[in-house]
Amino acid sequence: MSNTRAPALRLGTRRSKLAMAQSGLVAEQVRQLTGRPVELVEITTYGDTSKEHLAQIGGTGVFVTALRDALLRGEIDFAVHSLKDLPTAQPDELTLAAVPERADSRDVLVARDGLDFTQLAYTMRTTGRAARIGTGSPRRMSQLNSWARSLGTEVDTVPIRGNIDTRIGYVRSGELDAVVLAAAGLERTGRLDEATELLSPDAVLPAPGQGALAVECASADVHLAVQLADLDDPYTRAAVTAERTLLAALEAGCSAPVGALADLLGDGQVVTEMRLRGVVGTLDGETLVQLSTTGPVPASAADTATPQKMGRELADEMLAKGAAGLMGERAL
Repeated sequence: MSNTRAPALRLGTRRSKLAMAQSGLVAEQVRQLTGRPVELVEITTYGDTSKEHLAQIGGTGVFVTALRDALLRGEIDFAVHSLKDLPTAQPDELTLAAVPERADSRDVLVARDGLDFTQLAYTMRTTGRAARIGTGSPRRMSQLNSWARSLGTEVDTVPIRGNIDTRIGYVRSGELDAVVLAAAGLERTGRLDEATELLSPDAVLPAPGQGALAVECASADVHLAVQLADLDDPYTRAAVTAERTLLAALEAGCSAPVGALADLLGDGQVVTEMRLRGVVGTLDGETLVQLSTTGPVPASAADTATPQKMGRELADEMLAKGAAGLMGERAL
């Protein structure tokens, strides 16, 4: 019997605390699946080093390209991405081997004095000063401004960059009244208790794919792709396929003000259908195009046609309502 130890699998990840936490979760699952050790290989992406706002540098692929290049060069065996950062076009040389079960897809508010959004928005009425809310996302800016308008008031959305510590630090220092972050990021770093409000998708739709991870490997490594496929959650994959198809059909980059969420609906026992909601809006929130559709749950993980059809049809309806004119960025 051989005592030769199987070589470690190299998992490529960004260097941030959140990325390392996410990759660590997947690494442990892959260890259990394959019986092989997994080592994290930290890679710096353009999005990590650039000081420009994401809307300025385009957003699409800025956190992904360096990891994909390392895969193609054979420097790593597989990579873990936040799915919302992944461009909608999948290169032939790479395989999206698994989309594990999604974490909470919602956005959260981290505000001073434990306030929720409505309380912050009413600051304008009582003090004459609009609450300053930081976010790097045009999608969030659009929907937060629209929400404030619906309350008969306004907020001041401030573009920010940085990791979770940096963003929450703006609130702790008093520079901002609040910041908006992804619930999944706070949950995976053990900081969800710092949120002062979980934002309902009825008020703020998340980014397409938000809360989900993407596990990617070289298409040529068929054996590893088959092993990683055991991490795949078919319901999550169906949902994010619908969301990302909508984004692609709108020809929008991931820094455009587009929100999308596919919900699986049922009676608590059996999932019977999927609802896809989408929104596009101007940054000031004055104009939104928000529509939804429902369709059957895919019969299997291999059935990508059903969620893709839902995404394309909803995009067509949104474009017919003028969505194209509301996006600051169209993908070329």
